[in-house]
Amino acid sequence: MAPSNLPPSFNATSQDIEMLLAAQAHLGSKNLQVHMEPYLWKTRPDGINVINIGKTWEKIVLAARIIVAVDNPADICVISARPYGQRAVLKFAAHTGAVAIAGRFTPGNFTNYITRSFKEPRLIIVTDPRTDAQAIKEASYVNIPVIALCDTDSPTEYVDVAIPTNNKGRHSIGLIWWMLAREVLRLRGTLASREAEWDVMTDLYFYRDPEAEENKDAAGIDEVKAPGVDEVGTGPVDTGFADDWAAGAAGAGGAFAAAGVGGAAPTSWDADADWGNTAAAAAPVQAAAEGWTAESGEAAPTQW
Repeated sequence: MAPSNLPPSFNATSQDIEMLLAAQAHLGSKNLQVHMEPYLWKTRPDGINVINIGKTWEKIVLAARIIVAVDNPADICVISARPYGQRAVLKFAAHTGAVAIAGRFTPGNFTNYITRSFKEPRLIIVTDPRTDAQAIKEASYVNIPVIALCDTDSPTEYVDVAIPTNNKGRHSIGLIWWMLAREVLRLRGTLASREAEWDVMTDLYFYRDPEAEENKDAAGIDEVKAPGVDEVGTGPVDTGFADDWAAGAAGAGGAFAAAGVGGAAPTSWDADADWGNTAAAAAPVQAAAEGWTAESGEAAPTQW
């Protein structure tokens, strides 16, 4: 990394450099635009252009100082047509007071005052000069300064301050916006000191796939809870079942015993247990059989 041209108080910490490297903010594309050549560190054997992280940090600090110079934060417009940067610009706007345009940029936002969403910002910040070309083009018509996150192959026409970084990865985009917001709050004095940690996590600026989140929630709902004591009772849990058939038989037996057969269940299976009068028990059956034979004209069986 090249020596920093910033005052010592603005120098990046080792943790900041590690975060930039972990988010792959230093990996550019295989193409190189001529105006991005000063920010190039070297070209790897596979053709990937590596961006100088020191230059990236210097441009983050410069962009933050420009943002702080605007008196009214609402006069700053942050734009991202790419899905990877929409969450980041919304969070940046929430933390710094800027106005966010996430999604499609309506043509005429800066030039046609009849447009419902007409704005007159003093500064705009875009995530990708290629996808946000309409916003940069209209800003050039009305003399609005432009700050852009530029890759090695990004067009730099009408871009006043280019922050060299990988603007194609979700982590690198979120990290650059997070660092820019933190630096703005430091210069405004919102954070107690430059050494104080910002309590906002970097993950809040990262893009999240809505379909993946929905699938994760659906998987959590479909999970089947294992049967506990309330479902199977205390006995099977203590003793254990040999198999599922034993568990089913025990459950059926318990229900049968609770309901009883014609009243209270017998307390013993011994031979001397009183099961009632056999003749009295057979009388209803015999009467039903005689009634059936009387209607059908057939003889009832003498023995069952």
